[in-house]
Amino acid sequence: MFLTADPGTGLKSLMRSFIFIIAAITVACMVGPIGSVKAEPEPTKEIDPAAGPAKPGGTGIVDPVILLDVSAINSGDTAWMLMSTSLVLLMTGPGLALFYAGLVRRKNVLSSLMQTFICMAAMSVLWAFVGYSLAFSTGSPYVGGFDFVMLRGVGDAPCEYAATIPHTLWMAFQMMFAIITPALICGAYAERMKFSAMLIFSSAWLLVVYCPLAHMVWGKGGLFNAFLGGTIPSLDFAGGTVVHISGGVSALVAALMLGKRQGYGIKPMTPHSVVLSVIGASLLWVGWFGFNGGSALAANALAANALVTTHFAAAAAALGWVAAECIRGGKPTVLGAISGAVAGLVVVTPASGFTTPIFAMLMGLIGGVGCFWAATSLKHIFGYDDSLDAFGVHGVGGAIGSVLTGVFAVSSVNPAAAIALTGTQTGAIGLLYGNSGQLVNQIKATVVTIVFAAVATFVILKIIDMFIGLRVSREEEFRGLDLSEHGEAGYNLDEL
Repeated sequence: MFLTADPGTGLKSLMRSFIFIIAAITVACMVGPIGSVKAEPEPTKEIDPAAGPAKPGGTGIVDPVILLDVSAINSGDTAWMLMSTSLVLLMTGPGLALFYAGLVRRKNVLSSLMQTFICMAAMSVLWAFVGYSLAFSTGSPYVGGFDFVMLRGVGDAPCEYAATIPHTLWMAFQMMFAIITPALICGAYAERMKFSAMLIFSSAWLLVVYCPLAHMVWGKGGLFNAFLGGTIPSLDFAGGTVVHISGGVSALVAALMLGKRQGYGIKPMTPHSVVLSVIGASLLWVGWFGFNGGSALAANALAANALVTTHFAAAAAALGWVAAECIRGGKPTVLGAISGAVAGLVVVTPASGFTTPIFAMLMGLIGGVGCFWAATSLKHIFGYDDSLDAFGVHGVGGAIGSVLTGVFAVSSVNPAAAIALTGTQTGAIGLLYGNSGQLVNQIKATVVTIVFAAVATFVILKIIDMFIGLRVSREEEFRGLDLSEHGEAGYNLDEL
């Protein structure tokens, strides 16, 4: 058996497990679905770039993603997307890495950094092998197929998803989302999960949870895709459901299954360096302009709107969180301000390309107060140990943003969405303007995402726990994961 229950052989177990996963994926990708023979790809179809993306409607889409001619590439759009792709990677490392590292205790700072950093490496490899194909090649309404396995057919020509940039760049931009989402979950089980278990869980979660959800929301023929054939058309501009709800809910399940940290609720577990967290949060704020603005897939007015709405939502949420702290009788903390800003960024993510700056500000304010309540009162009521409030900020914030998108979406901001949903550029796409049906669709997408992510995460963690266990020993946790898991210390204090 490639796994072992002996914690003393953790590194060997980790390497065998990861190699086995890669080998299994490789064989599966080369063979194709069980009981079928992998067919040769159909000849590339060329369409007029001016025609735009395929319109929604119809069922049973089975044709491969249409590729455009290389001459359709726009240098300005490509430059913006190159920058946006880099900004999203900046969000993971150093942004999220520093944000989380500052919030843990000193003995776990390297462990926290390593969890985030290893996601940048492992998720990239899995994305190239099969993740991108499962998310964006044509398949069922729930998951993609095997057309893009090992990046086959992903070349210089644009694709139907992004008509003016190279297919490789579209793939890379989406890869950055796949990297940061498992990294977000690390905040819930910080300071107590084995590194081997963490890496296997993140890898399995990417393929089992993230890729199907990405296909459902953004993939051609996906269940919730409002633009390319979804039967329950919902709006998610940059990942409210795919990234934040799925990651936040999975984080809560992980926190519950691992249990509380030793001494939780008895002794203080204060952040060892809020300074690092402020730097990380600031980098997240900047990087989010690529996260949301880049989701316009072009250097245009929609990208500008997404950037502006993102900024105003973060600002309003920071003020809302701090105000809630003061009203509750406390002091306006730095930790509260940066947590509020991140909450605002989360809340506006699904709506950033569909709503106005003022509505985004209102959404941010609601999200800042709502996430403050979730990270304080709700966590206290139920007593779970969500170490760095991954669920309180991302799970709750993502759900708030997804639902409010159905309220504050405006057709004038995104006429393409209005056409997709109503058949006309001026059709109402939000509850505020008379479209209650879209709010219903947003709620459906939110509920399905919550249930699917929770159940799948529980099953994945149960299987891992059966073979190698999820949590380090009491002695290792007391000593700190930096030394027990990595044999290093974040700070050399020998001279002191």
